[in-house]
Amino acid sequence: MKSLNNFLAVIIIILTVYWASSDTTPVIPSANKEFKTTDFSLSNALFHLRNISKRAHHTGSPEHKVVQDYIVNELKELGLTTEIQQQTVINKKWRASTTAQNIIAKIKGSGNGKSLLLLTHYDSNPHSSLGASDAGSGVATILEGLRAYLAKNEQPKNDIIILFSDAEELGLLGAQAFVENHPLAKNIGMVLNFEARGSGGASYMLMETNGKNKKILTEFLNSNPNYPAANSLMYSIYKKLPNDTDLTVFRENGNINGFNFAFIDDHFDYHTAQDSYERLDRTTLQHQAEYFTTSLNYFANSNLTNTNSDVDYIYVNFPFMKLLNYPFSWVFPMFLIALLIFIALIFFGLKKAKITVHGVVKGFIPYTIALVLCTGISYGLWQLILLIHPEYADILHGFTYNGYQYIIAFILLNCWLLFKIYNKFNEEKTTDLFIAPIFIGLVLNLFITQYLPGAGFFIIPIYVALLILGILIFMDLKAKSKATLFAIISIPTIYMIVPMIRLFPVALGLKILFLSAFLLVLVFGFILPIFHQQKKKNGWQTITGLATIFFFGFATFNSGFSIDKKKPNSIVFIQNSDNNTSYWATYNKTLDGFTKQVFEDDYIEGNIPYTEGKSKYNTTFSYHKKAENRNFSISNIAINQDTIINNERLLNFTITPTRKINRYEFINNENITLKNLKVNGALYDDGNKFVADIGTLLIYQMANSDKDLTVSFTIDKNVKPNLTLNEISYDLLSNRKFDLKPRSEIMMPMPFVVNDAIICSKKIKL
Repeated sequence: MKSLNNFLAVIIIILTVYWASSDTTPVIPSANKEFKTTDFSLSNALFHLRNISKRAHHTGSPEHKVVQDYIVNELKELGLTTEIQQQTVINKKWRASTTAQNIIAKIKGSGNGKSLLLLTHYDSNPHSSLGASDAGSGVATILEGLRAYLAKNEQPKNDIIILFSDAEELGLLGAQAFVENHPLAKNIGMVLNFEARGSGGASYMLMETNGKNKKILTEFLNSNPNYPAANSLMYSIYKKLPNDTDLTVFRENGNINGFNFAFIDDHFDYHTAQDSYERLDRTTLQHQAEYFTTSLNYFANSNLTNTNSDVDYIYVNFPFMKLLNYPFSWVFPMFLIALLIFIALIFFGLKKAKITVHGVVKGFIPYTIALVLCTGISYGLWQLILLIHPEYADILHGFTYNGYQYIIAFILLNCWLLFKIYNKFNEEKTTDLFIAPIFIGLVLNLFITQYLPGAGFFIIPIYVALLILGILIFMDLKAKSKATLFAIISIPTIYMIVPMIRLFPVALGLKILFLSAFLLVLVFGFILPIFHQQKKKNGWQTITGLATIFFFGFATFNSGFSIDKKKPNSIVFIQNSDNNTSYWATYNKTLDGFTKQVFEDDYIEGNIPYTEGKSKYNTTFSYHKKAENRNFSISNIAINQDTIINNERLLNFTITPTRKINRYEFINNENITLKNLKVNGALYDDGNKFVADIGTLLIYQMANSDKDLTVSFTIDKNVKPNLTLNEISYDLLSNRKFDLKPRSEIMMPMPFVVNDAIICSKKIKL
């Protein structure tokens, strides 16, 4: 009977984990459901998605114009007047620039309040991403969502501005162009941004606000979202990471609040040629549609004049509630109350002989061992796996195709370790062993109150654990009923925390599996009375051990590459036009059939400085090799102005390509102080003086409208600029000067780096 009770407890835990997932997962409407013209049609959205994700459409590519025309025509079909805002901008943070072409439309409201902005970007990542998820899903969601909304023939109270921004992938340049230069930006009160960082999973809500979040969170809940997925810890972490979206520009440059709706599962598709129509999860697209429909219907008619607040709220998905929320100001008092209850329970436990001092002290041994072993082994084992599978290093974002299998395997391994450790202490009192996890949990919450208040909901599992401890102290329950009762009581803990064990390595890469191990040990400690069995070994150790072996074997079996799990690889050709030397180079740590056609022998390990191209992960070349010169023509540089006024020298020059160039990179070889830096008329940092360090000074992506590139700046008259210009074209595989074999069907261009490119490097003589 006791074994059945333990089995039921585990079933409750599994069902709770499933419940937490299903609560944030919409159901795709049945094909037999009666469809109204005012309903969002998933099939219509997929029709748009198929049309805009046929080929890569990064800024400056021929397909970019095709996608732009498609969106404009669809907006016109909806009866909306469209505008193309063409603007050259420079992003100071990324030192990136282009001439962006934003697509803008407007639905006139009946009132004169603040406007609502619907936002996504329509460019894909250079140079091979099909951009179906990032952010074709956003384009399709807005186009179909607008059709359904306009079918109601109801005029909104607020003006609705639609912005399909350009050049987001280059450094949020289209959003910057709109916020800093378009008159419509001055009256926006709220932004709804639709984004992606993978091709599946739940779509998470992340807020952007310069102030506190009470009002904006309240407004989100008032919109009555059907499947909200959000917590304040995610946003606290998001704010600390270098990852930005277009919405960040609205917050930082325009002091405008808004919501990001973004999904991150299947991270291995992010920015790759596999970000395709076929691989986008339909349930995920439906989730974006749910957010769009509820948010648009609410915010189109709500007061957007002031969504700032002076109060911050904790929020988290919670059973039977869409989002549990309460003020940050409650975090420390809730900690103090929990601490007092904990002390009181220890007092009564000692008094009633349910707790012993010796047993409590001894109880810290297994929990400390568990924390150290589980986190340490998880970290070390992943490093060992990387040595066994060096090809994983070529998956730059750190989430492998068998990543979910590894997550399960590591969870099971850590469960096995936990059962193994605590089976050594099976004769100890459960109450004695339970004190250490609660104490460590309280210490963690004290840290949270001071440094990470967004994680303040971690105090709730402490209260749940204290309730279980109180039952153990004050009630004499039959052993056979304890596990099921405690599993039911622990539902809030499991519902809130366990999904994060999976979420963190998906979002941040498998290198973070040690953090998942820490969370697992934390949760195990909070539900320890469910599993701890005095004077009897826990059978779950054997089960989790066998399952661990199976899933590690399964992950290993699936460690290879295939048509659906393509291997990323890279080759570039580099020509130094100053000394007439040329090289082949690759970012790959592991060479394959594609790269070995160049790197069969005589290659050198290491990088060629300042030629690799600036990338998201600052990736440098792994190998390079001397190559035969191909004598590519380089761009013409014409000095338009070279004037000395007082002690300053004003330089103005134009670069005109002699072949198709996709990207120019200006490399600074010595520290130099510049001011009034301009690119095609766009001023960098309002013309302020700044010190340019050695390295990348500026990256300019040539847009379809660009014929040449004009640069100007002012320097000290006694300083001679030492600049190198890298001109990059994405035509290595199609160029007739080379005879490279194409990739096999199980390969794809490596994302996040300059790839399949010809790079011609030359010093600029000024």
